[in-house]
Amino acid sequence: MTRHATWKSLIAGSQLVLGLVLLLTPWIFGFSAAATPAWSAWIAGLLIALIGAGALAGYAYPAAWANLVLGIWAIVAPWILGFAALAAAMWSHVVLGALVLLAAAVALWMEHEAPTQAHA
Repeated sequence: MTRHATWKSLIAGSQLVLGLVLLLTPWIFGFSAAATPAWSAWIAGLLIALIGAGALAGYAYPAAWANLVLGIWAIVAPWILGFAALAAAMWSHVVLGALVLLAAAVALWMEHEAPTQAHA
């Protein structure tokens, strides 16, 4: 496995893990009874994790774009959905969303820097 492929796998794996962590945050930080932030975390976390798994399966380029969008969504969801006053929910969405966004941006940058490799 080349160094580039190792980094791509690491980034895809991190997206999978970050999605699972976001999925679990309602229970970890105790906001599972608050329907809106809990469902936001469950749905966004599940989608991020599934897309991360897709990236590991060889669809890194489209997965990076999808998780870029989902990372942005997780960051802005507390204000759009109206749960910014619930600190645990807001910060878990913002921090994990930013990490997903960063991982997706790095994955896209790596794809751009390696134009000879197919966008799988």
